[in-house]
This record gives sequence, structure tokens and C-alpha cells, in this order.
Amino acid sequence: MNDTTILGQVALGYSPFIDRSRAVSATRLTVVPLKPDVTPDVAQLLHAVGGVWPADGGKAALNVVSESLLQDLLRASPSPNLMVEVPAFMAVDPANIVSLQNLHAAGTTLLIKGRPLSELPREVLPCFTYSIIDLADDRRINEAGATPPAGVIRNIPHVQSGVRTLAEMEASFTRGAAAVLGWPIDDAIEQAQAKSGGKQPQTEMQVIVELIQRVDKQEPIEKLEGTLKRDPSLAFKLMRYINSPAFGLRVEISSFRHAIMMLGYQRLKRWLALLLATAGKDSNMKPVMFAAVRRGLLMEELVRSSGDEEMRNEMFICGVFSLLDRMFKQPFSELLKTIPVPERVYQALVDSSGPYQPYFALVQAVENESLYDFRASAETLMLSVSEINRCVLSALTAASQVE
Repeated sequence: MNDTTILGQVALGYSPFIDRSRAVSATRLTVVPLKPDVTPDVAQLLHAVGGVWPADGGKAALNVVSESLLQDLLRASPSPNLMVEVPAFMAVDPANIVSLQNLHAAGTTLLIKGRPLSELPREVLPCFTYSIIDLADDRRINEAGATPPAGVIRNIPHVQSGVRTLAEMEASFTRGAAAVLGWPIDDAIEQAQAKSGGKQPQTEMQVIVELIQRVDKQEPIEKLEGTLKRDPSLAFKLMRYINSPAFGLRVEISSFRHAIMMLGYQRLKRWLALLLATAGKDSNMKPVMFAAVRRGLLMEELVRSSGDEEMRNEMFICGVFSLLDRMFKQPFSELLKTIPVPERVYQALVDSSGPYQPYFALVQAVENESLYDFRASAETLMLSVSEINRCVLSALTAASQVE
């Protein structure tokens, strides 16, 4: 089935579901039609989504911002790994009872989004596994001990949406959230630095930084191998990444020396960048690492058609490194004195300028599920909506292969 049509009719955004162990348990895909009077084909939507999350793959939740398209989705047959978010006003509508019951009976996980203004129909209440409550609307924050309203909050575990910082994530779990929905990446670096008590980065991260420095100088393989031997688990991770389907090599890489021979220093540097962004052992950093990997893969996809391999590698590093300030709890102006990056990457991360900045702004628009910013960035870069959406789906597919 050709899914080209729908990719030109919607804007796609994504964000994570984070469980209480701080692992990313599912991805939310937000689908916003560009023209309210045009209803995209739901079969094309499910086909496009199935390419990233096949029936035997990971979990994803569809957040469809169109009543007509969502009505079509409620009458469709999504695979069991696809969850469906249903706004409260549609959940209380008696006209949707049969569709919701049928989806529930078929094994689809349903989430009610927002607070209903009236009681849910008795037949519908068992159909919902979770309610989604936005942080701004959570009455638990200011009404501790108050009796929750009838219906959703009393009987259905809740997922907290609108979470933007690690502190908000922690507080949501303390209030009993089964999961949080959002990117907890907005903590101020100054506050994070103060909370860290000036602790030095973990040994594994220090080894990777040293390796990046040596690769940047193109030092002999023997020196690189000597550095890597200080952390055997790091060597294992590097081999796992390089041999992942996302890397696309036709031969198995069996050693660090073999990796350098096959890849060269510059391609190796991009995978060291990925390792650096996923090396932390702080469980609260898992969602931040998740975001960094997807940023790198999406930024690379956005320029893949340019045919410029150096630019693709630099864009990948720019995206992957874009959250290192959160991980190391240092501003980029200080951090990048020790971690060598190309000039165009430095401009984007430190000065919010240069040729990569517009691409970075587009990635942030996709993360924030912001249609206005999505449109503005697309116009700035002179990219079509279908091109961007293809890149989003390709990046999410590659991310699932890496992990």
C-alpha cells in the first residue's frame, strides 16, 4: 500500500512513555492533519505506522488530533501493540460505545485523554487501561487528600502528560502515576550542576571522551585499543552498536581494530558519540538518552539526500550531543572545551547559530508536537511535509534497531 499521500497530509510528532523504572516503555506518535477539512486515509496511517512498529515490535500510542480521523481509527483494526488515545468528550459519547468495546475486545489498549465532564458510560469504563492527565490539570498537586471525582481518576491508573523536567517526573511518580508522558529535558543546567555536588563524570564516560579526543587526532590504533581496555564493557557496547542493523554493514565487526579498519576514524567517531550519549548509569537519565539518540538519527535523516557524508556525520553528532549538557551537568561552553566537535556543531550547540541550527529547531518542533513550529521550520529549510515525515519514521525505525 502506498502511504505517500498521508505523509503529505499530516505533521508527525513523537514523545516517550516513561515507566516507574525510568525506562521508555512506548512511544507516542502524534498525528495532526494539516487541513481540518481533509480526513486522511486511516489505512494509510496504519500502514505507515506499521513500518516502524510492526505487530511483533515495540509499543506505540496513536494521538490523533482529528475527530474524523480518530472516528475512522476507532472503527479500524490496529495491531495489538498500537495503543489508541481517546479524548474524554469522545469517550463519554454513547455513539462510540460499540467501537470502543470492539477495540477493547480485540486487545487494543485504550487511554482516555483528559477529564470527562460527565460520568463515563458503564459499558465503556472497563475498556480504558489508563487515563492521561496533564500536569497542569492534576488536582492531586494542590488538593492532597481530596476525594477524586467520580469516574476516570478513581478507577483507572493515570499517566501524567506535560512533564518537562526530571523534578516534575519524580513528583508525578510520587503522586502515583503509572507512567509519565513527555520529554524531561528542560532542567536548568545551573540547578542540575548544584544538585550534582560537583561530582566528576563516571569512568566509562571519561574513557569515551578520551577515545573521541584520540580519534579526533587520528592517533595509532594501539593507543586507542589501550584506552578502550580500561573499560571492557565499553568495548562490548561499541561492537553491539556497530553490528546493529541500523549501521548497515554486511560483515560482522569482530574487534576494535577491525572496526577502525572498516569504518575509518570519522565514522567511528559518530558511534563513540552515540556511546557517550548512552553511557550514564543514572536511571533518571534514561529518557534523556532516548531523546539524544533519536535527535541524532533524525538530524542525519534530514540531510541524507544531500549526498554529503561529512554533513550527515556532523548532523548525527550534533543531535546526539545536544543533551550532553544535561548528562554532564555542565554548560556547552565549558563541556566542549574537552570534547572536540566540528565547528558547525559547536555553533549550533553553544551559540544557537550556524547552518545546523534550523534543522535542530525542526527536531525540537517534532519533539514538542508543535504544528506551528513544524510549519515554520519546514518553510525555513524548504523541505516538504512528506519529506520531513519520512525522515521522522525512518529515524524512529533506525532507533528501534539500535536499541
